Amino acid sequence: MSVLSPADLLTQLQWRYATKKFDTERKISAEHWRALEEALVLTPSSFGLQPWRFVVVTDPEVKTRLKAVSWNQDQPVGCSHYVVFALRDQLSPADIEHYLDRIVEVRGVEKDKLAGFRKMMLGTREQMLATGVLNEWATRQVYIALGNFMTAAAVLGIDACPMEGIEPAKYDEILGLKSQGFATVVACAAGYRAVDDKTAAVAKVRFPVDEVVRHI
Repeated sequence: MSVLSPADLLTQLQWRYATKKFDTERKISAEHWRALEEALVLTPSSFGLQPWRFVVVTDPEVKTRLKAVSWNQDQPVGCSHYVVFALRDQLSPADIEHYLDRIVEVRGVEKDKLAGFRKMMLGTREQMLATGVLNEWATRQVYIALGNFMTAAAVLGIDACPMEGIEPAKYDEILGLKSQGFATVVACAAGYRAVDDKTAAVAKVRFPVDEVVRHI
């Protein structure tokens, strides 16, 4: 297994930035995109429940409609692939059962051996539902996926721009997410920077390590 060196990792993270202008003619290859999709799938989540859906938009017409409800920013239409990160709205007991079935399928265990795990997940869900934080929990899981996606893109030399300046309800309407039981949280444009994107040359402004990292 080849491992990226610490220096190479930092080089790629220094290279990445929130790309404002994409090269509209340059597209992400099928091989690279498959890797990014797998990176999304491999994102860790609480209990492993994966309370999300990732909608990959490449249709120019849909991109144009999303731009109109993204403060008219150009990234949705200029990028190669536009990913909408959605949460599973009010995760249900059936969703938990679906996950348990997947564990049985992948690991070959007997489902009754997962009774304790089921009880713990159902109990936690009920507690979060009662206190009104179930979707807030799911939102945090979605942001883990966003961070994972952006780091994976940077490692592959692919540019990205996280998009919070959007109208989630309008996204849901355009993509038909509500009827599928999902709700938009955030989006991310991916592709390759335009040569005249002036933002690429702007120095990163970060606080020093010793100011933000504490060792105990």
